[in-house]
Amino acid sequence: MSRIGRIERVTSETKVSLELDLDGTGRTDIATGVGFYDHMLGQLGKHGGFDLTVRTDGDQHIDAHHTVEDTAIALGSAFAEALGDRAGITRFGNALVPLDEALVQVAVDISGRPYLVHDEPPVMETAVIGGDFAGTLVRHIWESFVTASRIALHVRVLSGRDAHHIAEAQFKSVARALRMACALDPRVAGVPSTKGVL
Repeated sequence: MSRIGRIERVTSETKVSLELDLDGTGRTDIATGVGFYDHMLGQLGKHGGFDLTVRTDGDQHIDAHHTVEDTAIALGSAFAEALGDRAGITRFGNALVPLDEALVQVAVDISGRPYLVHDEPPVMETAVIGGDFAGTLVRHIWESFVTASRIALHVRVLSGRDAHHIAEAQFKSVARALRMACALDPRVAGVPSTKGVL
């Protein structure tokens, strides 16, 4: 069974072409024009075991916001497409990931219902990483991603001082939790819900 999502998203602000293979090897080829974001999406693919190809052309003469947001929406849409009817999946996943002084705990439910709980240090409110990536974009990425993918995601930054580390530990932890939740469980017949649908 192929679990691949392919999304083309075109607006007056951005053009996004994205392909995601949930059963890949962590191979990534990413070019959004926002260097730090490319680095973070690379972490998501590598540590999630997802093959991920992204090409985004955005209105960066304004700022990175639209590029980052629309790519996150496309990523969430690709996850939803790749998961299909969500039959046979583990559904729940969690991870606890350190990166030097930063420590992030994540739990995910591939529930069919978008919901985000997100807690990170105040330093992210004023941080700018790599010259063009506002720290506040990290939360917005997760908001956009969960809405499009229809999953429940809890992200808790338990410690951290450096904005780069705080952001990267989030992407790695989300990747590991998604990897667990997306995994096929041979003991699951159909959809893992008493409702019969996710």
